[in-house]
Amino acid sequence: MSETQLRPIIIKRKKVISGGGHHGGAWKVAYADFVTAMMAFFMLMWLLNATTEQQRKGIADYFAPTIPIVRISGGGEAPFSGDDIFSQNTLADSGTGGLQSDEDAMMAQTQEPSDTAFLQELEQVLIGKGGESLLSDLALRHVVTELTDEGLSITIFEREDAPLFVADGRPSSLLLGIIGQFTELAGQAPNGIAIYGHQASYPTVRQDRNIWKETFERAEHFRAALVATGVLPRQIKRLEAYADRRAMKIDPMAVENNRIEIIVLRN
Repeated sequence: MSETQLRPIIIKRKKVISGGGHHGGAWKVAYADFVTAMMAFFMLMWLLNATTEQQRKGIADYFAPTIPIVRISGGGEAPFSGDDIFSQNTLADSGTGGLQSDEDAMMAQTQEPSDTAFLQELEQVLIGKGGESLLSDLALRHVVTELTDEGLSITIFEREDAPLFVADGRPSSLLLGIIGQFTELAGQAPNGIAIYGHQASYPTVRQDRNIWKETFERAEHFRAALVATGVLPRQIKRLEAYADRRAMKIDPMAVENNRIEIIVLRN
């Protein structure tokens, strides 16, 4: 037998895989696009719920400006007329819109910082930010301040053991002390003052009481006390009563909702 006949025969089989290769990552891209779209959708729903109509118009003006827009006007049918680009009527005489002159811009830049600086100084002296407070420690337990676009907001609220008003709606001795200390600072300034009265809700068994009348009487007694201690009558620009419609606490009957809000207005 020859050597060729004894040699074993080896058969090689090639495994052929059909299907065009690996495609396992395509679903990840599609899923990422889906998650992005859902995130954008939920952000849109949140914005619709958390903003006012005017704020939504401002956002729309920012992303789709069809005409030149300035900070205080969104346009209208003609450039710089109307309140925004969604206005149905062109308000050419509304006094808003257009470009400020150089003189107006310079006046706005010089007046606003000085006004803000005065209100900040008033707040610091009143509640002792970074130093000694004009108010006593007992009075500070009843006072909260905030600098807003309208001016310096000073809220004076009741506590369980320290009411701000007596039975006939007149200021208590505690509130009179706070009024005297406030007048010592703000009474000498030319800024106007707004007074807002608030009260806590009554239980159902006491609904026969006129909470609106009581709130206004308290605000009026507060105004009279300010004038008596040195605030000029012409400085009082507004006197408003909100009854229990703007509660400061979640519980509408919380005693802290009995409060007086003073706003030292910007010039």
